[in-house]
Amino acid sequence: MEKVIIFDSGTIINFALNGLFQEIEDLKKIFNGKFIITKEVKQEIIDKPLEIKKFELEALKIKSLVEKNVFEMPSSLGIDEKQLSKETEILNSKANSIFFAKDSYLHIVDLAESSCLTLSKMLKTKGIENLIAVDERTIRLLSEKPENLAGILENKLHTRITYTQNKLLEFRNFNFIRSTELMFIAYKKKIIKINDKRLLDALLYGLKYHGCSISDEEIQEIKNLG
Repeated sequence: MEKVIIFDSGTIINFALNGLFQEIEDLKKIFNGKFIITKEVKQEIIDKPLEIKKFELEALKIKSLVEKNVFEMPSSLGIDEKQLSKETEILNSKANSIFFAKDSYLHIVDLAESSCLTLSKMLKTKGIENLIAVDERTIRLLSEKPENLAGILENKLHTRITYTQNKLLEFRNFNFIRSTELMFIAYKKKIIKINDKRLLDALLYGLKYHGCSISDEEIQEIKNLG
């Protein structure tokens, strides 16, 4: 049975900002399955950044990982990408019509994130086991603890948030993994060639400060496993 990790934009950008290109390539070599990005994710991490001088080099490095099939497209799994994009638009619209405040719905999920959720659903119908690699907490809370997400939105916007429970049903039962967990695996497999007792701490905090939503307590739990 094929195993798949679907990567959101933020996770790959986090790896790039921490210079972990070789590590993700080496991690793929020991993974018995595929690393997949959607067209919407590719647009965010390669196509658009290639047009901006500040991000051009990182985009070229990520592009090289696609050319080497470290990251592959959904078509490699027999997915109709036009159908995927169509269903992504539908799911994205649903996600952004769940939470309501000040006479309007709140935009909480972008197309790239929605494409990861949509692809995960499509793969499950094919019996393909998959995880979504995502560092941003909104998408995970939407699936796992929507009441917590509502509380966060209320604190951020300083207003009451309402939502309808039955609209959340479509966003349950997804499986997520963060960059920190992926790089902990790389650390345990001795993929990262740095011989220093501070490596795990530096790795986890490097990922935290470049966008991974993880608490200091969670980092300590991971370090205890190291």
